[in-house]
Amino acid sequence: MTELVEHRKLYIGGELTDPLGTDVIEVVSPHTEQVIGRVPHASRADVDRAVAVARTAFDEGPWPRMTLDERIAVVTRIKDAIAVRHEEIARSITCENGTPYTASVMMQALAAMMVWDATIAVARDFPYEERRTGVLGPILVRREPAGVVAAVVPWNVPQFTAAAKLAPALLAGCTAVLKVSPETPLDAYILADIATEAGLPQGVLSIIPADREVSEYLVGHPGVDKVSFTGSVAAGKRVMEVAARNLTRVTLELGGKSAAVILPDADLTTTVAGIAPFAWMLNGQACVAQTRILAPRSRYDEFADAFAAAAGALRVGDPLDPATEVGPLVAKRQQQRSLDYIRIGQEEGAKILTGGGRPAGMERGWYVEPTLFGGVDNAMRIAREEIFGPVVCLLPYDDEGDAVRIANDSDYGLSGSVWTADTDHGIDIARRVRTGTYSVNTFSIDMLGPFGGYKNSGLGREFGPEGYGEYLEHKMIHLPATYTPADGEA
Repeated sequence: MTELVEHRKLYIGGELTDPLGTDVIEVVSPHTEQVIGRVPHASRADVDRAVAVARTAFDEGPWPRMTLDERIAVVTRIKDAIAVRHEEIARSITCENGTPYTASVMMQALAAMMVWDATIAVARDFPYEERRTGVLGPILVRREPAGVVAAVVPWNVPQFTAAAKLAPALLAGCTAVLKVSPETPLDAYILADIATEAGLPQGVLSIIPADREVSEYLVGHPGVDKVSFTGSVAAGKRVMEVAARNLTRVTLELGGKSAAVILPDADLTTTVAGIAPFAWMLNGQACVAQTRILAPRSRYDEFADAFAAAAGALRVGDPLDPATEVGPLVAKRQQQRSLDYIRIGQEEGAKILTGGGRPAGMERGWYVEPTLFGGVDNAMRIAREEIFGPVVCLLPYDDEGDAVRIANDSDYGLSGSVWTADTDHGIDIARRVRTGTYSVNTFSIDMLGPFGGYKNSGLGREFGPEGYGEYLEHKMIHLPATYTPADGEA
């Protein structure tokens, strides 16, 4: 993205319309620190307008009344268009938030397409209506669309998180207002263009770039039936508080401080190669990143040397360079946050094994070296607080029980992994760690299974039938005791 990208209109209900406010968001490249885009900053009046058209589209429009196959046809066109335009989407996000382009292609664009695709499969097989034998007679249980959805997404994986919310909401028959981050509004206009070309009916989708104040107004809007939010714990708690005023249902996907547990029998080479990419993934700006690595004390030194070498070998640079593995952080505030935590870690007594500052010769751009701390105690702030930067802790443990205790000794419970020569043993560890998503000798998030967290990592689930059900209301219909279905009915 070499030329300034400028949008003067907002996408409201499927149409590009003039904003009702005058504020503008400037998008700044984290690599060059130069302005690369401008878009309107949505106002409260724009939120009112977006919710109003979504309300009308849900209450009176065709979308919730279409057959599932008709909605699947539209959403399939969205999914297919994302696949066709994935390089354009990846490049846009790389320029906005600094994700290395090679990672952007897979994790920002194609992964979003996979979410749309997987949700289509879930929607097609979902039990929308079933008959049960009740205590007092037959009952019919229906699952119906929740209504108007406010979907609030962060800047680190904007298309992926948008897909996680919009795909189930739209397929369920809901209408939606997508609130995108001020740091990454440009790729949202690509999605708006795709939605229009796919034939999404008028009013079904609005996309508004705005700050936290306007976001809070949206989630507290009385016209909203369901809020789905991805972001920090502090912001998630505020979303829940505001939404509670209207008893609006919420799904919250929040932060993490996930532990990768290395058992004594783990292979050194395989384990380091398996963990390292997901410890420093997305420049460290990932809620599921394996930021606490737990190594047995008996093998601690060899793993410390290997992880330090792996982190030190990561190529830092221009995120548009296909060879880059770690790019800049999204904003100067995020760079400073990481540098502050590096200082805190040293003050707490941890030892920097590699990294620890700005890369040499890179005075421009919001870069921080991939950093590994050794000698970390789980009581240290760097082990307990989500840094959201390329800073990883290596912690020793005494025995298996100690490893599980340390993994569970966290306010978070989003992700995690275990590495061992015995997969069945790893599964046993997975059952003992209180976290919503866990991997054995690998790391992944599967879009056909439930994704979400324990404790401060959130409420509810995304993906799979569990996540799809978050956008549906349950209705019970009592039937006469003598009722029998008409011929041909279940």
